[in-house]
Amino acid sequence: MMKRFTKQRSLVKPAKTRFATAFLTLHRMYEQKSNLKKLFVSDEYTNSAYGREARGRESADIILSPSFWNNVVHALKIGGPLVKVIRLVDGEQRPPMGYLYEAMDKAKEAIQVSFSDQRKYKRVFEIIDKRWDSKLHSPLHAAGLVLNPELFYDNEERILGDEPLWNGYYECIEKLIPEESVQDKITEQFSIYRNAEQLFGKNMAIRQRKTKSPGERVLICCFIVNKLFLYQYYVLKICSTSTVEWWKQYGHSTPDLQKFSIKVLSLTCSSSGCERNWSVFEHIHTKKKEQTNLETSQ
Repeated sequence: MMKRFTKQRSLVKPAKTRFATAFLTLHRMYEQKSNLKKLFVSDEYTNSAYGREARGRESADIILSPSFWNNVVHALKIGGPLVKVIRLVDGEQRPPMGYLYEAMDKAKEAIQVSFSDQRKYKRVFEIIDKRWDSKLHSPLHAAGLVLNPELFYDNEERILGDEPLWNGYYECIEKLIPEESVQDKITEQFSIYRNAEQLFGKNMAIRQRKTKSPGERVLICCFIVNKLFLYQYYVLKICSTSTVEWWKQYGHSTPDLQKFSIKVLSLTCSSSGCERNWSVFEHIHTKKKEQTNLETSQ
């Protein structure tokens, strides 16, 4: 019955995490808002066995309630930027380590811009920060941002003034590089990278800070959350070349920093920390298996 009203479109869209699946399903519901309302006021529904049950009447009340759809808009404004981060984290072709720290900052900025009243997102920020600090944040992410040429040189002033970021960067050096002599060489060589000297200052190196990074942007989700806003969320498509390749080609002037950068930027990420109930069985499931199981359950 439902698919006749939604023009054969399913409301459930499987994704790698429960969070992303819930968000995309909510988005699908918002797209089908008018059709869902038509369904729940139709004679076909109200005269059906389920429509006459208490649960059926309750479902209709929810779908026809303006406050429900206001809450859906609220959830989409918050969830959109966070889904963007999760999609970036779960990139399957190249590790996105150099982009995660910046992506979280941008996600919070996007949430803040979408609300005019701080009270509407203050509690959300508290939840995000708690989750980020306890489950997701790592000195590796800080080091990844510092060593990402695409982001570092374009945001140098802001990055150089971010003390927590540098605490994470130096903590990462201490954890990954036990030899103090090598640690000292890395810190000494950093000024060459920061000032774009020697090979880093070559026109090709400057030009390829972005072209050697996953800079091709792919539209993953576009939706209208109300009549005033059109939101388009992008993820970085991981191309065949990356920040790692950039360091391999232009980092020879700083051999110790080069090795450290390649080690950090080559590490993979996972969004499994975003899950509240993540069993081992579910963790080893592939995307294809998840989709098959979901379709079977429908």
